[in-house]
Amino acid sequence: MRMNALNIFGVTMVLLFLATSCSENTDPKMPDKIEDPEVEDTVVRADIDFSNWKVTLPIGSPTEVEPPEILEYYDLEILKPYMLDDLSDTSIVFYTEPGSSTANSSYSRTELREQMTPGSNKTNWTFDDGGIMKGTLRVSDISIKGNGELDRTIVMQIHGRLTDEQRDLIGEDDNNAPPVVKIYWDEGKIDFRRKVLKDTMVNELDILHKDAWKDESYFFSEEVGYDPFTLTIEADGETLKVSLNDDEEFVFNDVHVKRWGIFENYFKAGNYLQSTDPNSHATVKYYSLEVKH
Repeated sequence: MRMNALNIFGVTMVLLFLATSCSENTDPKMPDKIEDPEVEDTVVRADIDFSNWKVTLPIGSPTEVEPPEILEYYDLEILKPYMLDDLSDTSIVFYTEPGSSTANSSYSRTELREQMTPGSNKTNWTFDDGGIMKGTLRVSDISIKGNGELDRTIVMQIHGRLTDEQRDLIGEDDNNAPPVVKIYWDEGKIDFRRKVLKDTMVNELDILHKDAWKDESYFFSEEVGYDPFTLTIEADGETLKVSLNDDEEFVFNDVHVKRWGIFENYFKAGNYLQSTDPNSHATVKYYSLEVKH
């Protein structure tokens, strides 16, 4: 049986269609199904709840961002040069350089300040109330000084606060008291500093003055370098404990801790650069941060 030209053309087109269809279905580059273009992958951010934190920036007078605005930090243009996501490693970057400073310091910071009542600095805690702060972080970049040494930055604090009554008793203009705990990243090592009394017999009025206290420094033996590390600060009644990587720790329950109990306190975390050199800078990345009371 002979096939006319029209039949031959029809058979050819069918075979061509089938061959093309098989080729498309077996092409490994083609997806099994087309995803809805409106469905986006879930963004995974660092494990930090900002409901009880405000941040201070090294700009303005200086600039602060409090709850609830800070809860959407990733959409705030004013924060993006200083506090932003690094989705490649699920961290939050805190960048700082010399700029504006707070009233009681000459150094600049991109630093979180605990607010037990969101949007207010009035509610704080004492050692009798107790508090724990735990964070995993790393210093990813920091400037080099003219002498070849690296700059330092403070990454965690317990800061003291005078009550209104204490402030008025000693005639101060504000409620600022010394930080009882400061934790420095220093040349790749962790320097924990706490406040101790110059005179353990100081009276109940003079103890409120900053000059009644001095720093005592303790270096952890482990060198963290630019790698991630975990810090835990715990104040409970008359005990102060600071640990690195849930391993090495310093514990104090002496007269200095006991007498600190008269102060209110709040936690701080971030990047408090200890330099005013115009070329200095630091980058600190936080992966998690948790506070309990």
